[in-house]
Amino acid sequence: MSDTKSAASRIRETGKKARQKGMGALFRLIFSRTMITLLMLAAQIYLLYKMFSLVRLSAQILALFYVMGAIAIVVIINSDDNPDFKMAWIIPICIFPIFGVALYLFISVNPGSRHLRRQMSVRVEETRHLMRTEHRVIEKIKAEPSGFRNISYYLQKNNIMPVYDHTKVTFFPLGDDQYPDLLSELEKATDFIFLEYFIVHRGIVWDSVLEILKQKAAEGVEVRLMYDGMNTLKALPTGYPKMLEKAGIKVRVFEPIRPLLSTAQNHRDHRKILVIDGKVAYNGGVNLSDEYMNLEERFGHWKDTSVKLEGEAVRSFTVMFLQMWHLKDKGFAEYDRYLLPRGSFPSGEDRKGYVIPFNDDPLNHKDIAKDVYLDILYKAREYVHIMTPYLVLDNEMLTALIFAARRGVDVKIVLPHVPDKKVVFSMARTHYPQLLDGGVELYEYLPGFVHAKEFITDDNKAVVGSINLDFRSLYLHFECATLLLKTPVITDIEKDFQNTLQKCRKVDLQYYVDLPIAYRVMGQVARLFAPLV
Repeated sequence: MSDTKSAASRIRETGKKARQKGMGALFRLIFSRTMITLLMLAAQIYLLYKMFSLVRLSAQILALFYVMGAIAIVVIINSDDNPDFKMAWIIPICIFPIFGVALYLFISVNPGSRHLRRQMSVRVEETRHLMRTEHRVIEKIKAEPSGFRNISYYLQKNNIMPVYDHTKVTFFPLGDDQYPDLLSELEKATDFIFLEYFIVHRGIVWDSVLEILKQKAAEGVEVRLMYDGMNTLKALPTGYPKMLEKAGIKVRVFEPIRPLLSTAQNHRDHRKILVIDGKVAYNGGVNLSDEYMNLEERFGHWKDTSVKLEGEAVRSFTVMFLQMWHLKDKGFAEYDRYLLPRGSFPSGEDRKGYVIPFNDDPLNHKDIAKDVYLDILYKAREYVHIMTPYLVLDNEMLTALIFAARRGVDVKIVLPHVPDKKVVFSMARTHYPQLLDGGVELYEYLPGFVHAKEFITDDNKAVVGSINLDFRSLYLHFECATLLLKTPVITDIEKDFQNTLQKCRKVDLQYYVDLPIAYRVMGQVARLFAPLV
């Protein structure tokens, strides 16, 4: 009898502890930085709405806002903005003229983005002399087909991104493959290590990297870490930069999330760059978090890709990192000290072809990443094979995909089957009927989530980087990628694409029709406002 009472007591005690733990988790959520920040931002939006909704009491002021709404629509239609952005603004202005006009004016005149643009232009100009294609390479690429010459000219002229030839490229089909190689290269560092990531999340991966970084800092290696401010909401604790700086690691956070309405916070640093001694660089979709190496399962198997550069092209990623690092500094920044002399790297069979690392600055009014993708689609002859986690297309990209397919190019797109953002994926699927009707083949990766961002075409051109096929990547984020021309590694990338297809389900129109009606409607409604979210 006593044993029964004891067992019941233990059960009650266990239940009590579980309830206390649950209450504690709820308490921590309510009073977390994330919740407080979101509540304060929501409060500001609500106050802005209420402030302008009060003017309904005055018919004259209401009429004034209708006139302002009409003027705003005329301005928007005649602007140079993407048509999808124009439509996304016109709808709320028509439905809620008072609040819509107020929000548009706020976004248009907010100085945050303009200040960032001025700061970035300073850094770009001071590195212009460092980012020139060698005359030797210019003469060499003149003998190549026009498709290679044109895109290399475009990136040098419009984005100050040089073309390199003496560079070895290694492709990693999974984060699992990159991880041990990355740790090995970090161990070899003797001069400096630069890391710039969108996500840094504590766990096996980051703890292993951090242990090496601390060791290297103690040895006198210069270690700099830059991560996006979204990590300040939940992933990393308060005061984390100071904790790392005590270990000798220099840290900067790009645009920390603050409870203050500002358009600058809409531009995130989505890049993934790791540079070691100016000799080795990593770039792709892989962040420093366990799920990217499949050490933690969140959305099934995580499919991600990246490349490792060894040679002259590392120079561009070094400059990209330093531009962002010194973005808000005053005076000139130091670059030469971290750049190895050109010609320091021997040529070889694995260094054939051309490599062009490039970035995309959302503030310079040049849609570099989108233009590179469009160039591939319009110049492809045999095939264009794409991997992307998100597919939220503007009309220009949609037209290019369909036109390529209709002129006989084999266009295939691999998407996740297990999404990380259900609303965003519902928007992606709204494109299925039009793409399928246009001849584009669509596949969903059955084991889980595809986070890879790849374009491969005709066995001679490929892009691997951080750039998704959605509005945020193509217009709002700071991004970067590696364009490969005639490099041997393109064969490896295409081989991996074909292997991935074997694990996918091919999508047809019936597949979309069979999706729940509520799901399809949600995607169609959300897509109207895709450019603004």
